[in-house]
Amino acid sequence: MSRGRRGTIFVVLVALLVYSIYRIELHFAAQPIPAVVTKAADAHRAVSTSLDASLDRLLHDRGPAQTSGDAKLVALTFDDGPYAVRTPILLDELADLHVRATFFLIGHDAEHFPLLTERIARDGHEIANHTLTHPARFETLDAVAVASELSAGAAALERYVSDPAIRTMMRPPHGRYSEATVRAAQRAGYHVILWNDDPGDWRSVTPATLAAHVEANASAPDIILLHSGRMTTIDMLPEVVARFRRAGFTFVTVGELMRRLPVSVIDHPAKMSV
Repeated sequence: MSRGRRGTIFVVLVALLVYSIYRIELHFAAQPIPAVVTKAADAHRAVSTSLDASLDRLLHDRGPAQTSGDAKLVALTFDDGPYAVRTPILLDELADLHVRATFFLIGHDAEHFPLLTERIARDGHEIANHTLTHPARFETLDAVAVASELSAGAAALERYVSDPAIRTMMRPPHGRYSEATVRAAQRAGYHVILWNDDPGDWRSVTPATLAAHVEANASAPDIILLHSGRMTTIDMLPEVVARFRRAGFTFVTVGELMRRLPVSVIDHPAKMSV
């Protein structure tokens, strides 16, 4: 074989290798986040973007072969607040729709609006921990800071309400986390609750756009990430709730969802049409 031909073959092989690596990286980047990382889960395997963890998930994670009617559960979750004006409107809407949801409350905000915090619990909603101060770069905190934010946030909430989820379920502020912060939350006794669908209600979008996203990305089961204090979110709820109910879904809190279904099903939901 001539030197020129060997060189051509070498270039082709290198190109194929580079393309293969690129495709693998694209696949890993597209892997969905887990909806729930329990306090007993392997944080590295669950959320790390390293090659070994990604390969492990790729080779071993499997969703249910088929989704039964029991999996048609949807949990609406609302981050942040409470807020003086829009949280009461949200609570009124949820009451009209007969939907119980899970509120991830900020400790400092609860201290500012204790009566609203009490009302959320009184209306039958679940209250979980969204830290004391809602740090902007939560993923950069060390283990001591994570534990402090969660402990102080729980103490602030428990001055006004009593809910086991305050000490057992947390969601990272801004949805920003690292393997280290997930592990620190686990050591503090928390399940880290993420989501199956983030429709992006924190952006400036219309209620119709939000509703279309939620409906197009429906799954069974479904944990939907929403935010308290957003009028567009409130305005889209009647349509979304009606569509899910017509499709046979039941609205539950995150705690109830975890009691009724294994985490493997929550993390690997079946795509559904609503």
